[in-house]
Parts: sequence; structure tokens; C-alpha cells
Amino acid sequence: MTDSFADIRPYKDDEVATVLTRLLGDPEFLDTLGAYRLGGWAKACPALVRPLVRFALGRELRFVSDVRGMQTVIGGYMARMIESTTGGFTVSGLESLESGEAHLFISNHRDIAMDPAFTNYVLHSRGRETVRIAIGDNLLTTPWVSDLMRLNKSFIVKRSVSGPRELLAASKNLSRYIQHSITEEQAPVWIAQREGRAKDGVDRTEPVIIKMLSMSRNKRTQSFAQHIQSLRIVPVAISYELDPCDASKASELYEVATHGIYHKGEQEDVASIARGIAGDKGRVHVSFGKPLGAGLDSPEAVATELDRQIISEYCLHPTNLFAHRRLHGTDAPVPDNLNLEGGDCSEDQFQARIDALPRAHQSYALGIYANAVASKLALTGN
Repeated sequence: MTDSFADIRPYKDDEVATVLTRLLGDPEFLDTLGAYRLGGWAKACPALVRPLVRFALGRELRFVSDVRGMQTVIGGYMARMIESTTGGFTVSGLESLESGEAHLFISNHRDIAMDPAFTNYVLHSRGRETVRIAIGDNLLTTPWVSDLMRLNKSFIVKRSVSGPRELLAASKNLSRYIQHSITEEQAPVWIAQREGRAKDGVDRTEPVIIKMLSMSRNKRTQSFAQHIQSLRIVPVAISYELDPCDASKASELYEVATHGIYHKGEQEDVASIARGIAGDKGRVHVSFGKPLGAGLDSPEAVATELDRQIISEYCLHPTNLFAHRRLHGTDAPVPDNLNLEGGDCSEDQFQARIDALPRAHQSYALGIYANAVASKLALTGN
């Protein structure tokens, strides 16, 4: 049988060994890993460090023979990352979801790698099936990055295709793959509610994402609402007490507001991924909403319901209130139902964090945190 999804799907169990061998023989991958673990010494002496990295990684992966084994190794890294870069990690709402069903998790998007990683870690640590993760091909800058992502159950969203016909064909194939995963293979899927991160802290679903999902619908036998319900969509709200990328996001927002354009550096997304993984995140909360019900008969209706649940379930931290007060004054209204999580960052520490930025960037950095409060106020009509 032909594999119509071969160029976008994650790797299968019988492909893992070949891909691991390829990674262990990739000098760029080994050099990158060596620099991450050993810093400047690895960069100065790559020819000496490379065999050591290959040996250490080979030992760590010697018992990995399938995707589950690879994810167990990654789970260990996640546990250590949570211990070293967060002040606590909490979860809500998962208990209300049927464990035997595959869901399409549609999440707000604040961090390139950590949003799906935290969702996956919750599922993995509670014995549930992990998700297949949508990732844009703009992030797959080298073959080893693509290999690594697809080993971790990522599938590729082709954003760089040229021409409207090619884009339409890629979107239809992506839609079919997501539907196939959920309804045929009973494999859960994670996608973001929008293309690109919500750098300004405003979580809103792009209806075009929902339109893409509907491309796999059989219009003769299924209404739009029936198709959406068959995908078992669950909203997910992920909140960070601190955003490791707040300074770079504020700089970009300032440039766009001032000059109308922002020129992204060649490896900027990779740097953002690294900063998001290694940076201090404070307390982190993942909230799972309720599966979308019947009667949502348009992409806009689906987007509205996703937004309602994501904003409602979003867990505010004190940093959100610190920023909101600084932007709008101490007399500004706050939501009646705060859904407030504790925090490790004091108000003085947060203000010092903002004050360390260029003055022109500070209001944009504050908005990254304050807009979550504004979204809740708008939802409740305050």
C-alpha cells in the first residue's frame, strides 16, 4: 500500500533504528548537542568532542527500539527540565476526558516547543497516549532537526510551499492526516489555535485553522457540525508565570509597531526554542477544557467556543496582575473569577525584570502578561 502521508507523518517504530543511526552519524547534530552540554569547550574542539558525544548518546539510546522508547527518554529530560526551570507544574481538567478516546487538542500558543511538550508530558506521566504534534516546516531548518522532531511524533505542516494550488493540496493532505489519526488510528493530535505564537499575549483562534480541519469532510454524508464533533476537539490553555522569551517578543512587537515590519534572523526560531526550554518559567499550569459539542456549524462558531474555553480556563498568575496594574493603574477592574495560581516571582522582582528592558519595549512586555487579564475581563463583559 502507498503511504500518502509519508512526507509529513511522524516516524514509525520500524523506522526508529535507521533514524537514530543517521543522527549519531550527523556531525552538525553532534556538534550542536556538544555545545549545549559542554559550552565553549565543545565549540573550540569539535573534532575531539564529537566522538564523546556520539558515545554518550549511543549509550543513552542503546535500548531504544521504537517510538515509545524514544519518548521515555525524552520524558526523563522533561522531568529534569521541569525541576530546574519551573517553580511548579500543575494540571486541571484531564480527569474529565475519556482515557480511551483520541482527542484533537487545540491549544493556545505562547512557546514554540514547550506548549506541546507540556501537554505531552501530562499525558505521558498519567499513562495516556501521547499526541502527534503539528510543527511548521519553517522550523525544520536542517535534516537532523526534522529527524528529531519526527521521532517525537511530530508531523509537518507545509507552510513554505509556493503557489495557491500547492498550498491547497498540502492543506487538504494535512486535514486528511489529522482526521485519519483521530478517527482511524485513534491517535491523539496537538495543534495550535493559530499560526505562530501569540507574542502579545492575546489568545485567539484563527478560523482558517478550523477551515483547514474541515477540508477532510465528506460533504455528501456529513455536515460541518458533525465533522467537527467527530474530531473530538478539546481546548487546552497553557499559562506560564514568566515568559523566557518576553524580551525578544517585546522587541519584535516594538519594531512592528514602530516600523511596520520585523526582520527575523536566520536562526531566531531555534534560539527561541532553546530559550523557552532552558529559561525560567516560574509556575506553569495546563488546563484541559471540555470536548466541543454539537451545533457548531461554522469555523467562526468553533473559534468562538475555543476562545471562550481557553480564556476561561487560562490560569492567571500574580505576574499577570502586576503587569495589568502597571499598565492600567491600581483602580483598574480585575476579573471576578480570577482562577489565580500562586507565584514565585514577587512584584518587586517582576518590576525589575521589566525595568531592565529598553524603555520603549516595556509597555509591550507588560502587555504579554496583562492581556490575559484583559481577555478575561472582555469575556465576562467587564
